[in-house]
Amino acid sequence: MDLLNTLVDKGLRRESPTREEALAVLATSDDDVLDVVAAAGKVRRHWFGRRVKLNYLVNLKSGLCPEDCSYCSQRLGSKAEILKYTWLKPDQASAAAAAGVSGGAKRVCLVASGRGPTDRDVDRVSDTIRAIKEQNESVEVCACLGLLSDGQAERLREAGADAYNHNLNTSESTYGDITTTHTYADRVDTVNKAHAAGLSACSGLIAGMGESDEDLVDVVFSLRELDPDSVPVNFLIPMEGTPLAKEWHLTPQRCLRILAMTRFVCPDVEVRIAGGREVHLRTMQPLALHLANSIFLGDYLTSEGQAGHADLEMIADAGFEVEGAGEVTLPEHRASVRGGGCGAHEDGGACGSHAGADGEGAGAGGCGSHAGGGVCAPAPAAAPAPAAPRLAEEPRTDLVAVRRRGAGTDLAPNA
Repeated sequence: MDLLNTLVDKGLRRESPTREEALAVLATSDDDVLDVVAAAGKVRRHWFGRRVKLNYLVNLKSGLCPEDCSYCSQRLGSKAEILKYTWLKPDQASAAAAAGVSGGAKRVCLVASGRGPTDRDVDRVSDTIRAIKEQNESVEVCACLGLLSDGQAERLREAGADAYNHNLNTSESTYGDITTTHTYADRVDTVNKAHAAGLSACSGLIAGMGESDEDLVDVVFSLRELDPDSVPVNFLIPMEGTPLAKEWHLTPQRCLRILAMTRFVCPDVEVRIAGGREVHLRTMQPLALHLANSIFLGDYLTSEGQAGHADLEMIADAGFEVEGAGEVTLPEHRASVRGGGCGAHEDGGACGSHAGADGEGAGAGGCGSHAGGGVCAPAPAAAPAPAAPRLAEEPRTDLVAVRRRGAGTDLAPNA
């Protein structure tokens, strides 16, 4: 396909595609999706090889947010039955972070609900950053605290933060449809504040909120213009109790096309598969590793993710390798300017399937005689009839589970 050859050539040169080319990627058919993945995969491997960066979320303060973001389970007026708790103490947050690092994460993303931090909140987070760095000096720390006031990014940097995340989420023209308590310009301003303070800026999007292809292309081109080091791609989890609970628009193939378009537009940037991969990509998650070079390990902010060990097995089985703590995430021309990027989204509604049960499978159904001619064991009961196949567009509400473990609970985290 001439379009894909052109996009590969541009990606290897760090040249931006046209809007028409980006739209054409989203318009390709399901029959062509493997060709699209293969083409974008060439760009991904050129800049990032087969490395996959693991990131781990710690929800420092959950729920009770005064903002009205329609996608978020922590929003004002949310009826989602999520965990609600105030600020974790530095030692609690450090312990949660250690679980992620021991599971293979090289970056910890510290997230707190709310419009933005007070100066006292910045002090709290600064103490937490120092506690984490004392435990593991090499770990990267990203903060995601909402809108920043003047001087706050600099204080986080002084405390040891490496990055700051604040997502654009959707196009400027439709932003007012999902949030009214702050503006798209407010978000852009916070990303610019992070840049100016010398933090590695991270900013991404949420797909699946009813937006058009044009909206998706608009937000990705806006992100390219902002030039973050990391672009997390979230897939909306329509959690019960939020205004977007009935929005189920994504298929695995569409998710792959969105990731491919993002890779073509941002060829040398850390593209992260963030919230929603388990719910919307499902068994096609390994294909997405050919497009993105970064994922979250384990659970998300207010919802469960795939079991941490399953993430590691998926990476290995797909022929990729976990990026080591001593490896630089970004290509040399970007890393020489600033470090790698983070990608937590601040909406707690982002995602996750139930962690699979780890029970051992039953043995083979055949009967083996006891040594010495003993009596055979009874034959196993007949296997139940297979369930009817699901329709591709059928909502997978069975894959959405509220997080009840890890930070803010007495249960061990999933990492």
